[in-house]
Amino acid sequence: MRSRGLAIPDQDRALRYLRQIGYYRLSPYMIPFQQGRGDHTFQPGTSFDDVLGLYVFDRQLRLLVLDGLERIEVAVRANVTDTMSAVGGPHWYLDSTWFKSLSDHQRLIDDVRTECHDQLNRPAEDAGDQVIFPSALEHYLTRYGQPELPPSWVMTEMLTIGQLSHMVGNISQRRYRTEIARGLGINDPLLVSWLRTYNRVRNICAHHGRLWNVGLGVYPALPTAPTVPWLADRDAIAKYPDRAKRLYPVLTSIQAILLTVSPHSSWAQRLIDLIETHPDLPLRGMGLFPAWSEDPFWIRQPSTPEAAGATTS
Repeated sequence: MRSRGLAIPDQDRALRYLRQIGYYRLSPYMIPFQQGRGDHTFQPGTSFDDVLGLYVFDRQLRLLVLDGLERIEVAVRANVTDTMSAVGGPHWYLDSTWFKSLSDHQRLIDDVRTECHDQLNRPAEDAGDQVIFPSALEHYLTRYGQPELPPSWVMTEMLTIGQLSHMVGNISQRRYRTEIARGLGINDPLLVSWLRTYNRVRNICAHHGRLWNVGLGVYPALPTAPTVPWLADRDAIAKYPDRAKRLYPVLTSIQAILLTVSPHSSWAQRLIDLIETHPDLPLRGMGLFPAWSEDPFWIRQPSTPEAAGATTS
């Protein structure tokens, strides 16, 4: 790295980070600081701390994105259970008539059954007390057992976000998908599209992958309905392909849902603060642009305190 022009003022410190992070994981964060030639030489004045700073920023970004996705995942699970149990009962998902693809429905049932089987084959969980007590799945399987599989509010908690996304997309009647989406402040097409994207993003974050400038391969559909919270300039992403195929629309979609499910959340401000603390960040890699945070969308507040949810941070 030094022979390619990277300034390394503290070699022992750099070696320590390389041992902890690994050259393979750190090397993609060097590319924005290189001159674009085949010899991978660095731009004049680039130091090891510049590379490390971008790596640290990406880690902080992943944690922030995971925080937003957690709130959305929880809200989706709750809305699925509330909507579908009201019309199909607590075990609605056992009935294949609620789904479009019978094979996908069978896969869902097989996944839930496998998890239940694995739970029963584990050592019994401690009955404990009011602080330590068995999981809801353990409680259902050992206390009730009929029907064989647990009710919706237990089942949805067992699913990965990928499984949850497939299940929601497989619900046959659009009106119920619409009802689930309404609880998130969006509509049915956006719900299905955004969940697919969130599955990809969450996997990147969970495996500590590079997020800030990665090509996701699956991007959130852009809203056309004026009822969906979005940027004041609703074409600010659609008319620029380099923005639409970056992380910016994902970040915008997360905030769009948080405005409904966690309206007093500081998530948007924390995103702005994070990016502002890295003034040399190549914004284009994320699909961002100068003055992106000045759009009123990013500082929008609910009109009444009563609209606030339980989460305020």
